[in-house]
Amino acid sequence: MSLRLVIFDVDGTLVDSQGHILASMAGAFEAHNLPTPGRTDILSIVGLSLPQAFARLVPDHVHLRGSLTEAYKDSFATLRQSGEAHSPLYPGAEAALAILSAEPDTLLGIATGKSRRGLDHLIELHGWDRMFQTIQVADHHPSKPHPSMVLTCLDDTGVAAERAVMVGDTSYDMEMAASAKVRGLGVGWGYHPAGTLRAARAVEVLDDFDALPTALDRMWEAA
Repeated sequence: MSLRLVIFDVDGTLVDSQGHILASMAGAFEAHNLPTPGRTDILSIVGLSLPQAFARLVPDHVHLRGSLTEAYKDSFATLRQSGEAHSPLYPGAEAALAILSAEPDTLLGIATGKSRRGLDHLIELHGWDRMFQTIQVADHHPSKPHPSMVLTCLDDTGVAAERAVMVGDTSYDMEMAASAKVRGLGVGWGYHPAGTLRAARAVEVLDDFDALPTALDRMWEAA
């Protein structure tokens, strides 16, 4: 049996965390008496590790990247503990994961710009304890689009690059996939426009999770 690997991004792909992210960013900037960037600007950097995200959002305040990062983490944790922010699954995500995880020759992975602490909360919240065979987070890797996360997923599972697919909503995910020589499957419900994903070498951009199994079948047949 030839194993295959489906690697998922999290924010904007599996969960709609924009409310939590936007509120946490507002908290971080307010703590530094800086104006909060607009929604479009903030969502454009989702997927990057936090220091790189802040370097893009406030290039004139690079010296504050470290303290902004810590303020964001504190704000994110406070909102989560208070129950004021939620990260619900996108429609169809739960069913798609259940279908894929039931396939004996399919392994699942995560490659996310979230911290391990933030991801662990989602794993507990959504019951993903045994869902993913390899999990890569921002704590242990260079920021996307560096291929480190995907390459580590391949090493962990022993799956060849041509039998792996990266599913994500941002150009960073698609560029990371291309750099690791795996195919990138974009999703159109996240934080980057579909045209941006295609420009970043997405093989296909899905309109909803119902289309995922068929799209993957086409990729496996072409492998």
